[in-house]
Amino acid sequence: MARRKKIYEGKAKTLYEGPEPGTIVQYFKDDATAFNAEKHAIIEGKGVLNNLLSEYFFTGLNNVGVPTHFMRRLNMREQLVRACEIIPLEVVVRNYAAGSMSKRLGIAEGTQLPRPIIEYYYKDDKLSDPMVTEEHIAAFGWASQQDMDDVVSLALRVNDFLSGVMFGVGIRLIDFKIEIGRVWENDFARLIVADEISPDSMRLWDVETGAKLDKDVFRRDLGSLTDAYTEVARRLGVMPKGQGIPGKPTLIN
Repeated sequence: MARRKKIYEGKAKTLYEGPEPGTIVQYFKDDATAFNAEKHAIIEGKGVLNNLLSEYFFTGLNNVGVPTHFMRRLNMREQLVRACEIIPLEVVVRNYAAGSMSKRLGIAEGTQLPRPIIEYYYKDDKLSDPMVTEEHIAAFGWASQQDMDDVVSLALRVNDFLSGVMFGVGIRLIDFKIEIGRVWENDFARLIVADEISPDSMRLWDVETGAKLDKDVFRRDLGSLTDAYTEVARRLGVMPKGQGIPGKPTLIN
């Protein structure tokens, strides 16, 4: 489709004006970043995989009644989404200890938590997205109490969906991050799941081997990030076995 005005460029995606009012074109880049962009690389095919996987997850959520910004995929790297006002929070749901939680609390990675734990991080790259509490959120007016009740409900519903889908293909959902947007319908505000849902924003471990199939492969130099994401896509049926990423040679096992 014809390129429109750029609205925003982030570390992994670029947003453009959509073809109709109230829409945005979301373009998935091949950039991989970690440690607040201190580590950076271009990984061929990553954007294609994240676009396909994000489409798969958002379509599934829409089908089970969880509202999202996703409308349709436009091509291998772009999708059409509904414009929304993003609440300036990263909402993290943890099912197992890993990453920063393990470092903060001294809990061994892979320890199953007594229940899903929801954490909030203030979206500001310059501050390295600091962790905040509901007291901060209320005091600074980032979201109302009703908003936060809806955020918790959405986050847990997404967790139920993703956990079941992943376990069905032999993958354990360790944790994930989502963003929440606000849309207005007449004078009524409604919250929806926005941004992306992909291995960039989840921790995924193979149930049998514990092998990491997410961005920790890049963070910790554990191998090929493209191979890890492709394995997730193939297990979910997003990319049939034997089919390679468009523009890349097919791997022969």
